Amino acid sequence: MGLYCSVGAVDAELTPQQLSELLAESLGKLGQREHVLAVPPDITRLHSQAGMLTCVAREYFGDRLKAVLPAIGTHAAMTPSQMDHMYPGVPQELFKVHNWRTDVETLGEVPAEFVYQQSEGKLNVAWPAQTNRLISQGGFDLILSIGQVVPHEVIGMANYNKNILVGAGGRQGINLSHYLGAVYGMERIMGRAETPVRAVLNYASDHFLRELPIVYVQTVVGRRADGGLAVRGLFIGDDVECFHRAAELSLKVNFELVAEPIKKAVVYLDPHEFHSTWLGNKAVYRTRMALADGAELIILAPAVREFGEDKCIDGLIRKYGYRGTPATLAAVEANEDLAAELGAAAHLIHGSSEGRFTITWCPGQLSREEIEGVGYQYGNYAEMSEHYNPDKLSHGYNQLDGEEVFFVSNPGLGLWAHQSRLT
Repeated sequence: MGLYCSVGAVDAELTPQQLSELLAESLGKLGQREHVLAVPPDITRLHSQAGMLTCVAREYFGDRLKAVLPAIGTHAAMTPSQMDHMYPGVPQELFKVHNWRTDVETLGEVPAEFVYQQSEGKLNVAWPAQTNRLISQGGFDLILSIGQVVPHEVIGMANYNKNILVGAGGRQGINLSHYLGAVYGMERIMGRAETPVRAVLNYASDHFLRELPIVYVQTVVGRRADGGLAVRGLFIGDDVECFHRAAELSLKVNFELVAEPIKKAVVYLDPHEFHSTWLGNKAVYRTRMALADGAELIILAPAVREFGEDKCIDGLIRKYGYRGTPATLAAVEANEDLAAELGAAAHLIHGSSEGRFTITWCPGQLSREEIEGVGYQYGNYAEMSEHYNPDKLSHGYNQLDGEEVFFVSNPGLGLWAHQSRLT
């Protein structure tokens, strides 16, 4: 057990060369490994630098890196072009596709009493610790879990064992973890390292993952003053300490407290990363605590073409829509299809403003009827992006035709809040 690398500061800017050297130095501390599995994120975490670090691991281990399993969770499988873009030089035959419905093993259960206690009585059910069978049964002598620690709507701070138990997890575990976060309250969770969902996953790690040779490689990525990105930290270890150190830095780097509640926010979704509202609703999650009552949130989404990454979930979103917590909980009680996919129900709660502010989606590839059918307002992408031009707006506050607009160029990189929503 140990911490192999802990490098970072709010103003640090780790270069690719430094990251490569730090990772190689850390891997050298592990001793000889012959059968290595890498578990990085998919294209939706492009800015994490996990792609580059996976390439470094490939160069370090060569043919001893036997497989790469992107932790796609419920997302669509990566395409060959996405693999080449994010992992240049890594042979495509090394990549395995995680199927969250079929490819998993249940390692054990977190007791219902523990879940009940952690959720303050809101959920009383055992949580199955599930992961891809390649992780649990592949016979690897090293499993590199690579990713970024950043504020997250389901678990508080992303990564660490979430990558193994959710990103490479199974249907029951994913659904219940998301539902636990939703019923406990998203705004009570985001930006916190210790949450009910994290406690459940930590229990599972302590009891069911201890025999697996997992080493966590975690970045903290922030935004420079000129709008560019900088890697502020790299933390590598095989226990919870490396996560806590990364989470402490991420809170300083990725959390932005606004002076006044925002009345109008415009969020841009990079077409390389965001193709669905399932992913793109980070625009809602990450800004909601900064928005004033009655505010307008405008989401510019040129490549969004669907609601769910999974066909079943896409159908459930279209059927039930983003109607708020009471309506969603009632739908779960009354409908077996939604009750069987609690992750989808959690997403519907997360993606609703609860009537507190308006959400205008401007998708490049969804119709007005589709957007309004799930409970959002519709905006024409061409018209809205001409007025709120993402190439001309600066991150943060802008004055545009006499109105103040707060612009977010990538919601996945931060969390925004006003003090009134934190008390």
